[in-house]
Amino acid sequence: MNKGIVKFFNESKGFGFIKDETSDKEYFVHVSGLKDQIRENDRVSFDLQEGKKGLNAVNVRQA
Repeated sequence: MNKGIVKFFNESKGFGFIKDETSDKEYFVHVSGLKDQIRENDRVSFDLQEGKKGLNAVNVRQA
């Protein structure tokens, strides 16, 4: 399980980006990958899954 901070999340469009706290990489997150509601600057934990354009954050929960 990875940990990070929500850098950006657009509720109306249903997607955003999470910045990993250890690698500083940013991962795409879609509303379908959320377990909890998230907002910008929330601390979250997440798994990674290969998507169409690279790794996506899935199983995203409040940390």
